[in-house]
Amino acid sequence: MNKSLCAGALVLALSSFSSQADTLLGVYAGAQAWDMETTGGFSDSNSNVDFNFEDETKGSFYVALEHPVPLIPNIKLQRTGLDTNGETLLSSSMTYDGELFSANTSVNTSLDLVSTDYIAYYELFDNDLVSFDLGVNAKHLDGDIYVEAQNDATQNAAQDFSGFVPMLYSRVAVGVPFTGLGAYLEGSFLAFDDNTISDYQAAVTYGLLDNIAIDATLQLGYRQLKMELDDLDGIYTDFEFSGAFVGVEVHF
Repeated sequence: MNKSLCAGALVLALSSFSSQADTLLGVYAGAQAWDMETTGGFSDSNSNVDFNFEDETKGSFYVALEHPVPLIPNIKLQRTGLDTNGETLLSSSMTYDGELFSANTSVNTSLDLVSTDYIAYYELFDNDLVSFDLGVNAKHLDGDIYVEAQNDATQNAAQDFSGFVPMLYSRVAVGVPFTGLGAYLEGSFLAFDDNTISDYQAAVTYGLLDNIAIDATLQLGYRQLKMELDDLDGIYTDFEFSGAFVGVEVHF
């Protein structure tokens, strides 16, 4: 009888510790495969030229750390590759990095770009039915754009650029009780002078695994990233990256 009582107390203690640990510290990690379509263009002046780009399947990875300490924000780090290539017949002449490309010239274009989000946020409301987060996002863009004439490989130009863009961040999630189904809308936004950046994703979710040690959730959604930048490290852009994604998130 005493052994049974001790075993029961041990189980209760372990369950209580696990529950408190999850309350004190939560780690979320996720990965997404994004069917990305790229449209728009760029320049090194304020007259952007549109280019054709190939559709790509890109990866996005993130990790978030949540805690109950007052006034100290939760943090999230997300990294997304946005590189793509394309071929374009120029409808008008353009100068890029001091190189003149004449109208009716066929060019190969390579965009090598990485977006890294450094997010600090607060959980203003959080339960099994509805949660709402609000914070700020320091989005770091690091890229290189290369242009080469197809009929003359010696005619080429390249420019790299890098910089931080401060943005507002928010996330709203809802759950359907006893089904494992849910949905969320997450995004960052900035509009200042001639700079406008928005990065939104919406998804439906389904709980694949839910136990004391780990939760796993499947995501199916759509993401759109727009970048209208006016002189970020000498580069002007009007890009839009969009498409459906599938992902998995685990919660420790």
